[in-house]
Amino acid sequence: MSGRYIHKYGQHFLSSTRVIGEIIDAAEVLRAEHLVEIGPGQGALTGELIRRGYTHFTVIEIDPEMVQFLERHLPAAAQIRLMGGDFLKFDLNILPTVPTQFISNLPYIDAAAILDKVLAWPYFKTAVFMFQKEQAQKITAHPGEKTYGALSVLSQLRARISLVCNVGRGCFNPPPQVESRVLAFQKITPPTHWPEVAKLVQTAFLHRRKTLLNALTLGGYDKEQVLQALKQLSLQITVRPEVLTPQQFVELTAVLNLT
Repeated sequence: MSGRYIHKYGQHFLSSTRVIGEIIDAAEVLRAEHLVEIGPGQGALTGELIRRGYTHFTVIEIDPEMVQFLERHLPAAAQIRLMGGDFLKFDLNILPTVPTQFISNLPYIDAAAILDKVLAWPYFKTAVFMFQKEQAQKITAHPGEKTYGALSVLSQLRARISLVCNVGRGCFNPPPQVESRVLAFQKITPPTHWPEVAKLVQTAFLHRRKTLLNALTLGGYDKEQVLQALKQLSLQITVRPEVLTPQQFVELTAVLNLT
């Protein structure tokens, strides 16, 4: 494609047959009743999915030029549902209400928002996504690690996450400036009071250099209630957000809602 297209959409087209194969291998293991591919571009993954026997799946592409390209090149026999538009504005409720798998070489700039939308959808079952390496490290980070934060906690509370493969710059055309990493996601049941958990986690990590007590107080939580909750959970008042496990954030939210 032209430089104009790449500048406009920030696309780097996956060209490595090895990586494409590893992504589809992972997808086949986690196969669900319906498949949605986000941002297929020139159809590198789409074509391999079809070759592996996938049919009747949904493809969502933001670029009208690529939609036209795919309309010309996708085999009619596969009966692909090709839809144009921005996935972040896409109404997932028009998809089949069955367990659904998502697959994508995600655009780096919107990857976290797309992941959150997918994990929040009631019919999400599995996903295989490519991220910028640094973002993938944040998603899979453990308590105490430098990259551990809100993205880690909110992802890990909704999915079991595993590494599929690492992807070098040379696997794309044109090559990006960063390395990439493919992760697989399998749905787990999120906490029942999810909106409260998400709010607390985001508030806790808004001021990373502060203690959990100070961060939550700055975020509008009652200081005395937070102190009582920390005591009930046997947490020091000097504890910092980055050392709490995802489950401890769930427990802290529950205690704060009861006090």
